[in-house]
Amino acid sequence: MVIFRWWKISLRSEFREARPGELRETHEDFLDDPSLQIQIAIVFGGDTLDHIFNMCRGNYDFLVRLPDPLLLYIMSYLDLEDIARLSQVSHRFETLCNSDKLWEMIVQNLSGKITSEMRSLAHEVGWKQFFFTNKIQLQLQLRRRRQMKTESSDSLSD
Repeated sequence: MVIFRWWKISLRSEFREARPGELRETHEDFLDDPSLQIQIAIVFGGDTLDHIFNMCRGNYDFLVRLPDPLLLYIMSYLDLEDIARLSQVSHRFETLCNSDKLWEMIVQNLSGKITSEMRSLAHEVGWKQFFFTNKIQLQLQLRRRRQMKTESSDSLSD
């Protein structure tokens, strides 16, 4: 059932007694009613009209309607191959699949404890790069960072 409700809001006295209106149509009737479709497009826009058309035709896509934080949480438990495939679905999923937030969650899920030094390096190189860097390279990068900090503190004390 498609339900279209409206209210007249006006300071003019002739509309003060106006009652809300309502129109109820079955999905089939809505698909055959261009005047209601035009009203919805004018008031709510083409995206809403497309969404209603899809719902009336039985094309429900609940996944794209989920908020980003929930999608990221779900995606953080996917296999890497599935993340790669999902990134090809749409621009939104490509952005989410390559986001630092997703890869931070994946690293957290897999390694558990992330030290402040590891977090600092991940922010510097990006969480995705951090994830795909092997452990030996990470240890080398962390050692270099420690040396640079030591050298900079030594030069300040001179």
